[in-house]
Amino acid sequence: MQRLYYLDNLKVCLTVLVIMHHAGQAYGEGGEWAYTPSNPAEYMPWIWHFFSTNAAFFMGLYFFISGFFVPRSFDKQGAKLFVQKKLLRLGIPLLIIGAIISILTGKIEIAHMWFVESLLVFCLIYALIRKWVAPINTACSSKPTIIGLLIVALVMGIGSYFIRQVSPQDHWIWPFGIIPLPMEPAHYLQYVMMFILGILAYRFQWLDKMSNGMGFTTLLIGIALAAGNYLRDGGPWNHFVWQWFGIYESLMCVFISFGLIWLFREFVSSTSRFWQWCAAQAYGAYIVHLLLMIALQYAVDGIWMGAFGKFLFIGIVTTIASFGLTWLLRMIPGVKKVL
Repeated sequence: MQRLYYLDNLKVCLTVLVIMHHAGQAYGEGGEWAYTPSNPAEYMPWIWHFFSTNAAFFMGLYFFISGFFVPRSFDKQGAKLFVQKKLLRLGIPLLIIGAIISILTGKIEIAHMWFVESLLVFCLIYALIRKWVAPINTACSSKPTIIGLLIVALVMGIGSYFIRQVSPQDHWIWPFGIIPLPMEPAHYLQYVMMFILGILAYRFQWLDKMSNGMGFTTLLIGIALAAGNYLRDGGPWNHFVWQWFGIYESLMCVFISFGLIWLFREFVSSTSRFWQWCAAQAYGAYIVHLLLMIALQYAVDGIWMGAFGKFLFIGIVTTIASFGLTWLLRMIPGVKKVL
């Protein structure tokens, strides 16, 4: 299979978006964060639009891309090697970063590594299923359509709507007691479905079959939904979107995700030494960025840049430092097998 550089490039951009999302959390209503500015003026009331739109799709798209490559890895490596490599690449960073964060906080905590842990669980479940179930027959004319994406988004949205009646957004639980598997039920159905969609997309070659007309239309719908989310500012529209946000968010997730995949497939599919370097460091940058960011936020706490200036400074410097540190770590013998 030819390397899909556009997915590499998309993952790089998603990693940067995650870092920028976290960079803003201390300066707006973005949920619990380990650092609080000493100056109350460093606050951006508008940034919740940025958080809300990002949260609607970026982790779901991460799971989709991860799921897309899982069948190929399993078919090529076999069950034993597949599981060994996932335990090495996902399990070791989870244990190391989880241990560091737990020591610093004085409690069992894995913070942003919930994604790595959930992905590891999904991969192990996939391997278990494949032990008893043959792979899907790819001789199928199935291809993505607007109606198909709409149906998937509505199933996801209706399920999310009912889940949020008992577990609202930003409510995290540990369903297995002392076992550190934190999850946010409000979004977890999205993550599971997007991971499964990624697997199906690989088997049925949906990304190659997606027509330009369909991809462009999907992107426009995704942009319109995101704009609608940014335009919420009180009033009837805000009330309507908030009341049905489980469904609205799921529509954003599916259409923005497939729209971005089409956009990168058509216009960001080439590569260069820079893009290849960034792609090689992207996973490690996600792993290490949180600790670097919080340390930087405390270091510049007393320096006035304005809330927006501080947000940009923290995000950009942490992005560069995270990719650079990953590059240095990968020069250590054996680390490339993990990062």
